[in-house]
Amino acid sequence: METCRTVSMCTPLEEVQGTHVFDILGYSKHRGMGHDENSHIESAIFSVRGHDWAIFFFPDGFEFSVEGSISVFLVLLSNNTKVRASYDMRLLDQYTGLSSSVQKIEPRIFDSGDIDMFAPQTTYFTRHGEIEGSAYLRDDRLTIECVVTVFKKPHVTKTKSFPNIDMPPANMTKHVAKLLEEKKGFDVSFIVAGEIIEAHRFVLAMRSPVFKAELYGSMREARPGQCITIKDIGEETGMVRPLVVAADRYAMDRLKLVCQSILCEDLNKDTVATTLALANQHNCQQLKEACLQFIELSDFMDAVVATQHLKHLS
Repeated sequence: METCRTVSMCTPLEEVQGTHVFDILGYSKHRGMGHDENSHIESAIFSVRGHDWAIFFFPDGFEFSVEGSISVFLVLLSNNTKVRASYDMRLLDQYTGLSSSVQKIEPRIFDSGDIDMFAPQTTYFTRHGEIEGSAYLRDDRLTIECVVTVFKKPHVTKTKSFPNIDMPPANMTKHVAKLLEEKKGFDVSFIVAGEIIEAHRFVLAMRSPVFKAELYGSMREARPGQCITIKDIGEETGMVRPLVVAADRYAMDRLKLVCQSILCEDLNKDTVATTLALANQHNCQQLKEACLQFIELSDFMDAVVATQHLKHLS
């Protein structure tokens, strides 16, 4: 069976990062501006990957924010634009010059002209008490550092054929058949109806749990080189019927089913009686059902039932 595997790949997202530092001098003098949408200080416009942004700082919080808190927003100012971006809003330690993250959002869509032009969707940034008296505020100066990352659309490669190495077909059956044809390595013999048949012990054990027990287990009948006499198998006429007997005796279920299929195809008024008897004797349930269906559908049912083998069905 031919198989075809193809592959495509989504490459890592290309991203452009920009940082804007917004210095707020005279922090305490901006308190008391109110909470409405106009009560904010807006940073200068800065650009990241061709998109215009600004920071909106609400000293007293925006609208229904927590009392005594500050609100800070990143706003997309470019018109008719949708852009996927993330940001990290940080406060600068005025003594060490190092910044610490206060508010961070994962990549999301900013849509100009819509509520989605703002981020975050919460009004809380931090409390006055966490700034005043801290290292973030020195000489009445507060510094906000905003790191904006803009993501380009992902690039997907063209479909290509996946590397493939064809698997060779199984050839164990061919090798075993050749071994039998060359008649090499036989290590057990059977006498069936006066005829000597040589075989390989491991093949028999592999195909039949009964042979496995007789040749290798506690039921072992023969050592290498010895003969085993198989009785009561050659008495049935025809080639297939003895195989049914052997397959049943040595638990070779697949062989038994193959034989049932052949005998089913050969059913007629002359064979159905003996075939049904064989099926009953050797636990061939499917063949037994086929025989009974054949008898039921046949015009000569009475004649068949009257035979010696089927008198009990009258």
